Amino acid sequence: MLLNQSSHALANRLSKALEGLEISVRVYCALAKAVDSELTQGQLAEAAWMDKTTMVVTLDEMERRGLAERKLSPIDRRVRVIAVTDAGRSVLIEADTVVQRVYDEVLEGVGERDREACLAVLSRLVAGPPAAPFQLEKPVRRRAQRGGV
Repeated sequence: MLLNQSSHALANRLSKALEGLEISVRVYCALAKAVDSELTQGQLAEAAWMDKTTMVVTLDEMERRGLAERKLSPIDRRVRVIAVTDAGRSVLIEADTVVQRVYDEVLEGVGERDREACLAVLSRLVAGPPAAPFQLEKPVRRRAQRGGV
């Protein structure tokens, strides 16, 4: 529960901080994962931990803003890869600074050794069991929205 709560709080802070650059956390993540790679849309979705539908919407936004483009793969012309544009690289450089500032603010009271230990544990978690696909026994139920709410 603590990981979930801290993740939610950090995501909210990052969203607010990135508003000035007019990008979402999803766009930032996709840019960061795609910047030095030639990933397909599916590969980028997996690397950024997004479902395919969310990735399509995110890439559409990135293309509309001129931050990235879908290009034919130089290896396999049947496949399109995501290429970050110069404008996307420029936004990513600014966003990296913003994101690092947020991380520094959030971790201000945490000593260097504890930061390193925390990052090491989180890295192991992300690469370990939480990264493995799983099937929910019982789907999560959402409350139906009331009319007009």
